[in-house]
Amino acid sequence: MNMDINDLDLANVARWPAAARAVVILFIMGAVIFLGYWFHTKDQLAELAKVEEREVGLKVIFETKAKQAVNLEAYEKQLEEMRESFGAMLRQLPNKTEVADLLVDVSQTGLASGLEFKLFQPRSEIPREFYAELPISIQVVGNYHEFGDFVSGVAALPRIVTVHDVSIASGGKGAADLLTMNMTAKTYRYIDEEEAANNKAATNVKKGGKK
Repeated sequence: MNMDINDLDLANVARWPAAARAVVILFIMGAVIFLGYWFHTKDQLAELAKVEEREVGLKVIFETKAKQAVNLEAYEKQLEEMRESFGAMLRQLPNKTEVADLLVDVSQTGLASGLEFKLFQPRSEIPREFYAELPISIQVVGNYHEFGDFVSGVAALPRIVTVHDVSIASGGKGAADLLTMNMTAKTYRYIDEEEAANNKAATNVKKGGKK
């Protein structure tokens, strides 16, 4: 059946042909769906995308935390081992009253190795964060074997002593078998919290005075 849109009476839709009413109904349904999507569903879909993205991020965080939780006991054990190791190293640092004895030990080690001391001069302390560094300028005369015994003996001392800037030269005329060794030995002294605070305050005062 042919249908002319001009013959349709908008005031009497009930009498329209079924095909015309179906088209109108489909148009209205399409409009409702479009308007519902545009004003309601579109925002919900955008929010859903954000939530899904957040969910992915939370899953990554959860997996990371889960792995950390699994390894927590191992981390704590490792931390405890580090603390014990650090404590053992601190115990190897002499305090103020022990530094003099340590200097004697170093010199006695050289003499026991058969070396002749030409210079044994402790220099000014160099304060660090939690310890002070005490360099000692040393010049000794001897042979390679005696030098080796001395360095090995210093390394075997119960306190930490390190050797730096070693140079060896000929002993000069009349001493063909003898050599002269110049070196810097460094020992380290533990600084407690009170002394560290005092050193920091003194440093700040010096910096303030320079302004």
